[in-house]
Amino acid sequence: MTVGIIECFAGVSGDMLLGALVSAGVPVDLLQAAAVALGIGAELRVRSVDRSGIRAIKADVLEHGRLAEDAGPDHEHLHGDRDQHGHAHSGGELHGHEHVHGANHEHSRNWPQIRSLIEAADLEQPAKKLALRAFELLAEAEAKVHGISPEEVHFHEVGAVDTIVDIVCAAVGATSLGVTEWLCSPVNVGSGFVNCAHGMLPVPAPATAELVKGMPVYTAGPQMELTTPTGAALLRALECRFDASEPVVVSANGYGAGNRNPEGFANVLRLSVGTLKAATSGKRGFSGDRVVVLECAMDDATPQVLAHAMELALEHGALDAMAAPVTMKKGRLGTLLTVLCRPQDEEALERLLFRETTTLGIRRREEERVVLEREFVTVETLYGRIRIKIASARDEILNAMPEYEDCRRAAREHDVPLRVAMEAARLAWTEMQTAKAKP
Repeated sequence: MTVGIIECFAGVSGDMLLGALVSAGVPVDLLQAAAVALGIGAELRVRSVDRSGIRAIKADVLEHGRLAEDAGPDHEHLHGDRDQHGHAHSGGELHGHEHVHGANHEHSRNWPQIRSLIEAADLEQPAKKLALRAFELLAEAEAKVHGISPEEVHFHEVGAVDTIVDIVCAAVGATSLGVTEWLCSPVNVGSGFVNCAHGMLPVPAPATAELVKGMPVYTAGPQMELTTPTGAALLRALECRFDASEPVVVSANGYGAGNRNPEGFANVLRLSVGTLKAATSGKRGFSGDRVVVLECAMDDATPQVLAHAMELALEHGALDAMAAPVTMKKGRLGTLLTVLCRPQDEEALERLLFRETTTLGIRRREEERVVLEREFVTVETLYGRIRIKIASARDEILNAMPEYEDCRRAAREHDVPLRVAMEAARLAWTEMQTAKAKP
């Protein structure tokens, strides 16, 4: 099982996570394409910086060629959540956590507007889902703090171009790694005070405090805000598990930089990618985990209803969904719908099946499964970059398959048959392996 490990010893913000993803090996051009796909005149710039002796990647967002946080007459309030990571302290330096604003501000965006923007972008569905979930969590946190509904929330710096790009690109990068589960260290939230539109408030700021509920948090280092609402929302959206008890074989490390470089304090986020070795199946070398199987049989549901339910189940975290014809009592023909999911997603998927189908009952059971290790490798083809899903065991590659969504996009963009794009990806993969095998 491929896992991602996020270590928040200096807190977490959107741009720190984005920088760490790039440092860990996510292609910059993949993220550049995601920024452009938003259609808001944004592009991504990454650079190598030093943070107390650690080499890290700093991610910046440009809007029409300028740093996004500087674009606009009211930039003091636009740049708060992103590049101000580590700026505010007990001395009262302006931080910009003015999250909720009136609808008349020309630089604000409300949650429905941001949702429509992301839904309209040409992004892979898993990345789109993750980005939408992060912003939904932000809206819910702000709504609770201010006593309004999420639909009424008007974001300011959280709705600015730089933070939208941070969240969307982080979602694209995180989903491109083929990570099955995210692990996280306890979160350093910082200390001191932030100077907000609502006055001086202790760290963590109200929205951050709401978002980190249920997470193990602590305070260490210089007096400044270390964890931002955007960073906390991304941890929540990734459904991080705060458990480091299982051994992981790490294959890649990345460091994402915060804006400031305080003396004696490495203001970076570390992201590692590796293989979880706790659940293995004997000497066969295959990884294993536990999953929940949900089943229900229906003889009064149309094929369209069942297809819609399966699609929604996959969008809401199901690992797999399938339907098979069965003969039910009194000789009636029906359909057996089976959904495979992680234990933490069971309740939500049960509600979905009851809501979307005609079933009156669901059978559930926990099972162990044996799986191959999976990772993605990107190859260059005549039709652009296409990911190859690699399945292996004990470092032996057993299967390599071009990613369908990448091939479909390439075929549409270049007006070629899907099979041509897939064959081009397979050929590029074979050539890559042949080149590696040469002495």
